[in-house]
Amino acid sequence: MDITISNLRKTYGTVTAVDVPHFTVEGGQLLGLVGNNGAGKTTLFRLLLDLVAADAGTVSVAGIDVSRSESWKAFTGAFLDESFLIDYLTPSEFFRFLWRLSGASDDSLAAGLTMCAPLLEGVPDVLIRELSAGNRQKVGLAAAFLRSPELVVLDEPFTFLDPSSQHVLKTFLSDYIAQHPAAIILLSSHDLHHVSDVSSRIALMERGSIVRSFDASEDALSALESYFAAR
Repeated sequence: MDITISNLRKTYGTVTAVDVPHFTVEGGQLLGLVGNNGAGKTTLFRLLLDLVAADAGTVSVAGIDVSRSESWKAFTGAFLDESFLIDYLTPSEFFRFLWRLSGASDDSLAAGLTMCAPLLEGVPDVLIRELSAGNRQKVGLAAAFLRSPELVVLDEPFTFLDPSSQHVLKTFLSDYIAQHPAAIILLSSHDLHHVSDVSSRIALMERGSIVRSFDASEDALSALESYFAAR
């Protein structure tokens, strides 16, 4: 499993949202993507998930051009925002719908729900629209991991979560990568502490470009704080 980005470009009018000549992510990495508002993080994720069309270039997942085939969707999970939810369903109905959409039998759904149970702590089984913002976030995160995907894309996953739930998510992400050594998790966050806590590699975006990437270490937080203090 790997991701390869080649000459990827997306513009909106005169604004260049993404301009990445070349970037790769290898299996087993939890890549934290950081940057100020408007840096291009969400647009990059949407290009990767083929939710918007690129003006030029390609994104390949496991050798599959995401714009030319949908086969990569079978091993991909994502949660970017609440548009990924169906708010007139309850969480249990939503998970059952996703499971059937994937073609899997209801009998095997229980295993996925058991794995995701830590993420769903305290979430009542009422209509998703009636849940708090934090609990809707939990449902979206659990949905992303439900089928044990090899690629997971999460945009600002810590938003709306209380401190206890943030800790649970960090532990879940670390455990997931340890148990799925070929998997890739991509996440963005404005919180530098969260990124440095969970990431094995960090990439910095600025004005649509990935300007720096480095392996996370004990000094990762200091490096990030120094970088953004100078912006």
